[in-house]
Amino acid sequence: MNAAVRSAVEEYLFARRQLGYDMLVEGAELRRFARYAEGVGHEGPITTALAVRWALLPIHADPLYRARRLDMVRRFARYRASFDPETEVPPIGILGPSYRRPTPYIYSPQEIRALLDEAGRLGPRGGLRPHTYTTLFGLLACSGLRVSEALRLRRSDVDLGAEMLTVTRTKFHKSRLVPLHPSAVGALAAYASHRDNYLPIPAAPGFFLTERGTGLKYHKTYMTFRQLRRTLGWTSAAARLPRIHDLRHTFAVRTLQRWYEEGQRIGNRIAALSTYLGHVKVTDTYWYLSAAPDLLAAAGARFEACADLGFEEVRP
Repeated sequence: MNAAVRSAVEEYLFARRQLGYDMLVEGAELRRFARYAEGVGHEGPITTALAVRWALLPIHADPLYRARRLDMVRRFARYRASFDPETEVPPIGILGPSYRRPTPYIYSPQEIRALLDEAGRLGPRGGLRPHTYTTLFGLLACSGLRVSEALRLRRSDVDLGAEMLTVTRTKFHKSRLVPLHPSAVGALAAYASHRDNYLPIPAAPGFFLTERGTGLKYHKTYMTFRQLRRTLGWTSAAARLPRIHDLRHTFAVRTLQRWYEEGQRIGNRIAALSTYLGHVKVTDTYWYLSAAPDLLAAAGARFEACADLGFEEVRP
């Protein structure tokens, strides 16, 4: 490995981690970049040509992945330019966009019910697993939590008396309180009672546990969801396959739809929804207005009403 590039990469990763970034994926890619620099005998500062050649190496890779690889080197090069002014920072967009938000799959109430019913039929019969997944997917559907947030919940994070969750170690290293509907509290209480009777001495402090009392992991959760999706016949009926994360999208979209139907002022309410969902920027929440056709139509109708009656009389 080129010692200079290797050293610079490790210095950059250390600096970013000190700021709270995990850098797992980016760290792996930048180390690959350093190995490539060594392999081609590169000497001297980072150049745009070197970065582009490396980013394009996966010949059959998705263009989005290539653009993301270049973005990682760009951030690294921008950091290096502070110490070595001869470093070239690749221009933005030369390999196209590096991020694309997929169109969310919005579950119908009937589909959510079917998912929970099928989860309740999981084996082993009489075991904890069917209760765990029914409660987990139900919580995701009614709270809009990220699946990673739900899986990291500890028993101490679930205050059923106060009808509140404490979400810690989130995607953006922030914590927040998530109020719960009484129906969700009832379901969580029922699960907790069954779990504690089934596992009086658990092996982990997590709220959602496996049959052995260990914490539930994302990979197992994903594989179980994929099994349920296949059993329900959702593998070919939709233009895009439903995902676990789409339960969060569905919660956000249905909440906004309800507010439109109730005549709520979305501009006043969306900041609260953004905080509830744990978004860093309110624009991430506004994205749902364009991501779902029904919401876009509702927003358009509200705007037309504003135009017809005057913006002082009707506000979005």
